[in-house]
Amino acid sequence: MQREDVSRRSLVNDDDDDTKTVQQDNIDENAVKKIIFNFEKRSLKNQELRIKYPELPEKFMDSELELHEGIQQLHVLATVPLLYPLAVNLNLVQSLMGLLTHDNTDISVAVVNLLQELTDLDTVEESQEGADVLIDALKQQQVVALLVQNLERLDETVPEESEGVHNSLAVVENLAEMRPEMCLEAAQQGLIQWLLKRLKAKMPFDSNKLYVSEILSILLHAIPGNRAILGENGGIDILLQQLAHFKRQDPKNSEEQEMMENLFDSLCYCLLLPENRERFLLGEGVQLMNLMLREKKLSRNGALKVLNHAVTGPEGHDSAVKLLDILGLRTIFPLFMKTPKKSKLKGLLAEEFEEHVLSIIANIFRHCQGPQRQRLLAKFAENDFEKVERLMELHFKYTEKVSKSDREIQDAEDEDEEATYLRRLDNGLFVLQMIDYIILEVAVSGPSQIRDRVLHILNLRGGSVQQIREIIREYVSNFGEDKNATSEKQRFLDLLGRF
Repeated sequence: MQREDVSRRSLVNDDDDDTKTVQQDNIDENAVKKIIFNFEKRSLKNQELRIKYPELPEKFMDSELELHEGIQQLHVLATVPLLYPLAVNLNLVQSLMGLLTHDNTDISVAVVNLLQELTDLDTVEESQEGADVLIDALKQQQVVALLVQNLERLDETVPEESEGVHNSLAVVENLAEMRPEMCLEAAQQGLIQWLLKRLKAKMPFDSNKLYVSEILSILLHAIPGNRAILGENGGIDILLQQLAHFKRQDPKNSEEQEMMENLFDSLCYCLLLPENRERFLLGEGVQLMNLMLREKKLSRNGALKVLNHAVTGPEGHDSAVKLLDILGLRTIFPLFMKTPKKSKLKGLLAEEFEEHVLSIIANIFRHCQGPQRQRLLAKFAENDFEKVERLMELHFKYTEKVSKSDREIQDAEDEDEEATYLRRLDNGLFVLQMIDYIILEVAVSGPSQIRDRVLHILNLRGGSVQQIREIIREYVSNFGEDKNATSEKQRFLDLLGRF
C-alpha cells in the first residue's frame, strides 16, 4: 500500500502542550471521558473528510494531524488501568481497532504503540480487573488478526514503521503472558504465517528478527496445536534453512546467538508432533544436525538437543535409522567419550550435554535392528573396550549423584511420590536410567567379553548387578499403559532376565 502524502515529521514528532498538561494532572473518570470524546470527535472528522475528498490529501491532512494528537493523548490511560472498564464501555477498543486498518500507516502505528503501553505487564498488574476487561474487549475485536493485517503492509526500512512491528510483537507477547489460550487464536489468525515469512525475508539481522524468533518460540511452547499449524505452513523447512546459516559460522553477536537458540527451541517443540518428524526427515534435518555436531561451533549444543528430540520415542525410529545411515555414530561417539570442558560447552551444562548424548545412544539401541545393531554393538568392543570403560565411569558418576540427591530428599519436607520421582529424575536419575539401559543392551547382546568387562569393573569399584537391576525396574514401573509402552516394558524385562 502506498503511504499517505502527509508530513511524517509533523505526525510523529508533534509535541502537543495539551497532552503534557493532561498527563501531569490527576486523571479521574471525567478526564478519561473528555479525552476519549475528544479522540472520537477527531476520528470521525478525519473519516468524513477522507470520504468527502479521497483524492485530495491536503483537504484531510490537518484532521490527520489532529487525530494523531488525539491518539497520543490516550496514552495517559496507561497510568490508570483501574479505569480501563470505563474506556471499554465508551467503545474505545472498537474505535482503535478500526484505526488499525487506517490508510495512513502513521495512524495505525500510533494505535499499535498505544496498545503496547496499555497492555504492558507492569501497567496492568496495578488492576487485574481492568486488565481482564480490556483483554476481553481486544479478544472480541480479533486484535491479533488486525495486527497481522497491519504488519503485512508495514515497511521496516522506515524507522517508525519498524518500531511499529516491534510494538505489535510486544502486544502479542503481553497477551500471551496474560491469556495463554490466545496463543492458538493468534496462530489461527495468521500470526505464525507472518512470523515465518519475516524469518525468511532477505533482510539484515536486527532486533525485530530476534523478537520474531522469541514470539514463535512462545507460541509453539504454549500451545501444541500451533506446532501443527507451523508444520502445515512449511515451517520446518524454514527453521532448518535459518539454522543452516550457523552450520559453519558462529552468530556475530549475543543477540544473533539468542535468535539461534530460539530457533532450536522452536524446532524441538515442533518435533513433539509425529507429522513434523516426517517433515524434519524430508528436509534433511538429521543430516544438518549431524554436520553441526562435527563443526563444533556454537550451534553444536542446539543440534544435539534437536537430534535427541528427533530420535526419542516410537516416532523417532526413522530419524535414528537415518542417523546410522549417514554414519552418525562417528559423530556421536567422540562426544560420548569426552564431555567438552566448561569453556567449550558454551552455555550448556556438562550434565545436560551428557544427557543428550546418552539419550541419543539409548534411543538408537531401541530403534535399530540387524546389521545396524551389530555396528552399534561393535563400537563398544573397539580399542580394548574403551567405550565400556567410559560407560561404567558414567554409571558410577551418576550413581553417586543420585545417591546424594536421595539423601537430600529424605532430609527435606515430605513430598508426594510423583513429585519426589520427578525431582530425582531432574537430579540425575534419568541419565542413570539411560546409562544402565545401555549397559544391559551391550552386556546381553554384545560379545561375551563386554559382559565380562562390565562385571569386572562393577566388582573392582564396589558396584553390583543388583543396583543396575533396581534402577531399570524402577524405570520400567513408570512406563505408561498403552500398547507401545507395554511392548517396551516386556523388552526391558526380557533384557533383565538375560543379564
